Amino acid sequence: MTILLAGCGDLGTEAGLRFAALGHRVVGWRRSPAKLPAAIEGAAADLTAGNLPPVPKDATAVVIAVAADSPTEDAYRAAYVRGVENVLAALKRDAVSPERIIFVSSTAVYGDAGGGWVDESTPADPGGFSGRVLVEAEELLKARLEGTSTIGVSVRLGGIYGPGRTRLIDQVRSGSAVIPEDVRYTNRIHRDDAAAALVHLATMDAAPAPIYVGVDNEPADLGSVLRFLASELGLPARRVGDAGPARGGNKRCRNDLLRSTGFTLAFPTFREGYRDVIAGNGVRHP
Repeated sequence: MTILLAGCGDLGTEAGLRFAALGHRVVGWRRSPAKLPAAIEGAAADLTAGNLPPVPKDATAVVIAVAADSPTEDAYRAAYVRGVENVLAALKRDAVSPERIIFVSSTAVYGDAGGGWVDESTPADPGGFSGRVLVEAEELLKARLEGTSTIGVSVRLGGIYGPGRTRLIDQVRSGSAVIPEDVRYTNRIHRDDAAAALVHLATMDAAPAPIYVGVDNEPADLGSVLRFLASELGLPARRVGDAGPARGGNKRCRNDLLRSTGFTLAFPTFREGYRDVIAGNGVRHP
């Protein structure tokens, strides 16, 4: 198989290395392709600007894994909506019809559920511009692929943590972490599991569903996570108070559909994952 990675940052690069380890040819588009490891054939591309490089004629799957340049609505729309539009235009230009297009989305599309459960059957109800833009990108992909032989898949990932993604660990170490006074559920996935899920959905024999929720097995109260990190680091975690607005909304995301495909997480809960990060394992790809 030939895999095209449209967007090759940390997550895309990790997925690319995993595709390559399985014996697939991997082509990666990014603005600075010289940073890519040798296993990925790099090509200079700005997904927001169009004029994309030639698409490999034998591309079996395309993974769109982009990130906004800044936390603004314009930057999100440029990266996600315009990015998806430009990738689809390049496929049409070069008359390439891959079997699958995997789009990396986010659980931000669900907004706040008041601590309730959400899954693929839950209607999107974004609470901010990031979720609204991602829904727009998902719907664009679905509409453009309707009536074609290409299957579009949106993977709604929870908060990604892992090598070099240590925001909560840094807060605990600095003493700035605030344990919320109320129960506030959070949803996350280790970078390696997120990359493995993309590889799994792009290559599995069965036809994938149009949407998957990509999180670990345990939605966790933020206070419990912070106390766990403090214990692992041998530090106190006594600061309880107003933690401000809930980051990502208060909800519990189910991953049952993803796991039903035979996918197994290497880090099923935050405990295994954060222990691995604290141990210094893995690298964040530049």
